Amino acid sequence: MNQIRSRRAFLSASAVTLSAGSLLPDFAPISRGEVAVDPGIVQLRPEIEPLVRLIEESPRERLLEEIGQRVRNGLSYRELLAGLLLAGVRNVQPRPSVGFKFHAVLVVNSAHLASISSPDSDRWLPIFWALDEFKSSQARDVREGNWTMAPVDEAAVPSPKQALREFDAAMQAWDEQKADAAAAGLCRFAGATDVFESFAGHAARDFRSIGHKAIFAANAWRMLQTIGWQHAEPVLRSLAYAMLNHRGEPNPASSDLDADRPWRMNLALAAQFRKNWQRGSVNSGATLSLIETLRTASPSGAAAGVLDILNSGYSSQTIFDALHAAAGELLMKQPGIVALHAVTTTNAIRYLFDTTGRDSTRRMLLLQNASFLPMFREAMKGRGEVGSITLDALRTGAVDGADSRIDSIFRNVGTRNLRAAGGVMRHLESGGDAGELISAARRLIFLKGTDSHDYKFSSAVLEDYYKVSPTFRNQFLAASAYKLRGSGDRDNGLVNRIRSALS
Repeated sequence: MNQIRSRRAFLSASAVTLSAGSLLPDFAPISRGEVAVDPGIVQLRPEIEPLVRLIEESPRERLLEEIGQRVRNGLSYRELLAGLLLAGVRNVQPRPSVGFKFHAVLVVNSAHLASISSPDSDRWLPIFWALDEFKSSQARDVREGNWTMAPVDEAAVPSPKQALREFDAAMQAWDEQKADAAAAGLCRFAGATDVFESFAGHAARDFRSIGHKAIFAANAWRMLQTIGWQHAEPVLRSLAYAMLNHRGEPNPASSDLDADRPWRMNLALAAQFRKNWQRGSVNSGATLSLIETLRTASPSGAAAGVLDILNSGYSSQTIFDALHAAAGELLMKQPGIVALHAVTTTNAIRYLFDTTGRDSTRRMLLLQNASFLPMFREAMKGRGEVGSITLDALRTGAVDGADSRIDSIFRNVGTRNLRAAGGVMRHLESGGDAGELISAARRLIFLKGTDSHDYKFSSAVLEDYYKVSPTFRNQFLAASAYKLRGSGDRDNGLVNRIRSALS
């Protein structure tokens, strides 16, 4: 994928005043030259290109005000969401890891989830925050080489009959050039569902980038459902490029590397699922047993535990209850970046599992998620002390000084995390409104959040609360208190600027 190209000449060629006709009323028409696209970069659809260029070219200190003016003149939420995502995939390289500066892309869906769950008065805040985050990542990308997505090699794009097969073959071979062309072919010639299935089957096959490949796969699909499939090609080319990242290691197709070993092992286990495995009962005892297994098991032992429970007649919900809860418990043991990604990766894999229609993909997602959690646990050891606390510490009444009032809970977040988590448990177990608690947590992200992980983590947790069975969901949400934002945290400084830009 030949995408390394300087854009300095392009970005400094002219000061552009952009308009999109009826989309942005009261603005003067623009010339043909002002909308001309540099042939060395990927071309977007003409109706979105002017907005994307505005986002790309506006200085960080002026972008929110420029976009605020256009919102007041009719720019829609969905159009802005599309422009933001496309600016990210065109300008930010998902290397050397699918994380770091690339969070400007990964966070867009999380910001969107926060927006649609917010009261009208707050709805623009997450997206405008994400605009500012993009400018930060764009500047970092310039410092690291100024990568820009190039046009696809049209001569290499496979025919409609070959696109699905060639994409799968390229991904199996870890061939970036062929995968790039095949991804474009998929978007042009295959149905959206077939495209999703092709990507979902590879999204969780390796542990590189601590889960970000699965996160990007889930978020890309969700965003395309919102902004429209017409924008799929650059997004999915970026996703294919990200999923093939192996950080300069030997080709994984012909190597036996730690990050790939669980996938090969789990292919054998997936063949041993009982007939009609997707039918089964929810069993809290089996969930507790798997949580206990995940505390000490190897990746292979964790996957074997999943197989045993499923073949005992229990459901995938029984498994996911354990996976969500165990990820939350890791966060209590070390409320840092690795455990946070155990939670957000489980959120992404759960979404992929719920969305895919392929039995084989579902089997592998379950097994891979289980194998990943011990890998997260081991990775935490390189980040400092890992505590011994377990979810049992969150039993109602077990935490001295825990106060169930929402304002008290969030005063303790960040300073007395166990007390905050205990307050969440008391609030929920005493019949308190989970929705009110979640709304308060989300609003504090708007006011206090300074990092893309604030949005990614909170959106994942607040979504998954309702996916976990009632027996375990309160403990899961309580564990999240270890990484939410507290009322004592410093304001992020953007809220007043955003409100001013929109007023």
